[in-house]
Amino acid sequence: MTEPLVRARGLTRIYRAGRSSTTALADADLDVAEGSAVGIIGESGSGKSTLVRLLLALDTPTSGTVRFDGREVDASAGARRLHWLRRQTGIVFQDPYASLDPRMSVGRIVGEPLWALGIDGDRRARVREVLEDVGLEADMAERYPHEFSGGQRQRIALARAIVHRPRLLVGDEPLSALDVTVRAQILALIAELRTRDRLTLLLVSHDIGVVQNLCDQVVVMKDGRIVEEGPTERVLLEPQVPYTRRLLASIPVIDPGVNDPGRA
Repeated sequence: MTEPLVRARGLTRIYRAGRSSTTALADADLDVAEGSAVGIIGESGSGKSTLVRLLLALDTPTSGTVRFDGREVDASAGARRLHWLRRQTGIVFQDPYASLDPRMSVGRIVGEPLWALGIDGDRRARVREVLEDVGLEADMAERYPHEFSGGQRQRIALARAIVHRPRLLVGDEPLSALDVTVRAQILALIAELRTRDRLTLLLVSHDIGVVQNLCDQVVVMKDGRIVEEGPTERVLLEPQVPYTRRLLASIPVIDPGVNDPGRA
């Protein structure tokens, strides 16, 4: 059997403050096959973002292991020793206003991974190319984040996440801060880029409609544990555990279909 692109085993994260402790993630096992799209759903505080941060070595697990393409991920290693992982992963965060440095031009923001990771080639040309890939004009590289709408800023954040041609694209609630129309446009863009660039997708989302449209696998989390996982259609239509049924019943489904040809 081919080893999954991402494999986590026994992943646990406990935060301690004095004599008290909080278990944010407990004994999580997860496989993400290359080329798949996996959605992670659950209530706030269920451990979704903690899981993603540990998979990307943005935090250090209390126990457990993560492997990427068969290679062990050591989150305690220095930044330079994690370059190999950073080259193969990109992430888009929730808030398009907070995730972009207002002091930097769009060109510098988008191109930052190229310089930070020492990726050779015509970096400025690559920045212009990827801006056009996400539906922006190449000359927007000279402008600053405050000049753009929320949807445009999230396009910029997406451009930064894929500029170095990663194999895994992670979205941590990348659509939740956007209005419905803009959300649909960014959703369609992510789907298009995933198909074109053969990206593996890991998506944290409260929006069941987004997960249903983008993901072929779903992971359900509760209180820091994975309580159910499987094919999207099966989990959403025939959930096996009571928590999943309650969760699905409580979350309003927003139709993510694109109904506005305009760009955000």
